[in-house]
Amino acid sequence: MSVAAEETLETYCARVSQNAKTASRQLCGLPGSTKNRWLLQCGQRLEELVDEVLEANKLDLENASSYSLSNAEIDRLRLTQERVFQIAAGLREIAALPDPVGELIEGSVRPNGLRLSKVRVPLGVIFFIYESRPNVTADAAGIAVKSGNAIILRGGKEAAHSSQAIVSIMQSVGSEVGVPANAVQLVNTTDRDAVGYFLNHDQWIDLAIPRGGEGLIRRVVAEAKMPVLKHYDGNCHIYVDVHADLEKSLNVVENAKCQRMGVCNALESLLVHRSVASEFLPKLAVRLKSYAIEFRSDEESHHLLQSGVLAQESDWSQEYLGPIMSVRVVGNLDEAIDHINKYGSRHTDGIMTEDLSTSHRFATLVDSAAVVVNASTRFNDGGQLGLGAEIGISTDKFHARGPCGLRELTTYKYIVHGDGHVRT
Repeated sequence: MSVAAEETLETYCARVSQNAKTASRQLCGLPGSTKNRWLLQCGQRLEELVDEVLEANKLDLENASSYSLSNAEIDRLRLTQERVFQIAAGLREIAALPDPVGELIEGSVRPNGLRLSKVRVPLGVIFFIYESRPNVTADAAGIAVKSGNAIILRGGKEAAHSSQAIVSIMQSVGSEVGVPANAVQLVNTTDRDAVGYFLNHDQWIDLAIPRGGEGLIRRVVAEAKMPVLKHYDGNCHIYVDVHADLEKSLNVVENAKCQRMGVCNALESLLVHRSVASEFLPKLAVRLKSYAIEFRSDEESHHLLQSGVLAQESDWSQEYLGPIMSVRVVGNLDEAIDHINKYGSRHTDGIMTEDLSTSHRFATLVDSAAVVVNASTRFNDGGQLGLGAEIGISTDKFHARGPCGLRELTTYKYIVHGDGHVRT
């Protein structure tokens, strides 16, 4: 849906929002079988029309230089036949997940005979703002519709042609199987003011989800009149305890930091118990040498690592998203917990220990969306945790926390059945 010649940007945004609200009400009563058929046929059609999708992506790649994209950003933007088929497979995976809509969360019968049911229902309309990754367009649309929500997609201009090709296919399939035409809409303007208009439409939009840089997220939080599901950054920690298996710890730290550095669940900060630091840190320096990691450390760990620089106060709270890691020696478990709760981002934090009581205390007192014990922080991911596809990770406490998939895009209502009951 594009901006008509006779309408202003403000009226265009209002029209898209109102159409989404209408579609969301129609989606509420849509059978799960119809939503699954839509997902499966979208996957099939993407594979059949892969050449059209790749042609659209080619236009985006040709424009990439004008947007000053890095090589990594261009790689995330680029589609191949294999990547399009992976998008299609992702839609099939969403179809295979249980439909959360209508799920009975709990039920009871009151002493007076009233029957209560707490039932899962869609949120309504989601405004999703995200970076230039075409696969996210399909994932977000699939998750939204499967959970009974209409979605307004505001993708980056860098992937505009690719996203439009994907959304057009999904809309076309929707008209064939009975999914409302405006259940999935792509904002077809690059005007930044459009975001502000959408964020004011709390009468039509129920939830905003920004997925991108911290500046974008803070703007959305400041301007949105509806709830926002988000995380600002991912300063993820691992604490290597006095009771840790050091070989396991080396493997986990290497994976958490180096498997993929530019993601929100990568390790950024390492804490090591003083009793094992003299053995562990020199081994770690050797293990990570090939990755050219720059250590920013306190004096004690700097002496043991024999590389890097002394940390500044700001380094302890930094999300590096690259080959830099802060390192600190601590005297005990509580000192590690205090450090994480002071400098962390409440995203993902872990402990390496073979002592059950220590791991229990750590998991209880660290205030994070996910706490991992003897495992990599990279597991805080919807697919890895068995939730299926996700639309993002939340570090908030209301209404969702951690990876946000189908259930996290729902709320609930109480349904009360009586037999002529009146209150006395």
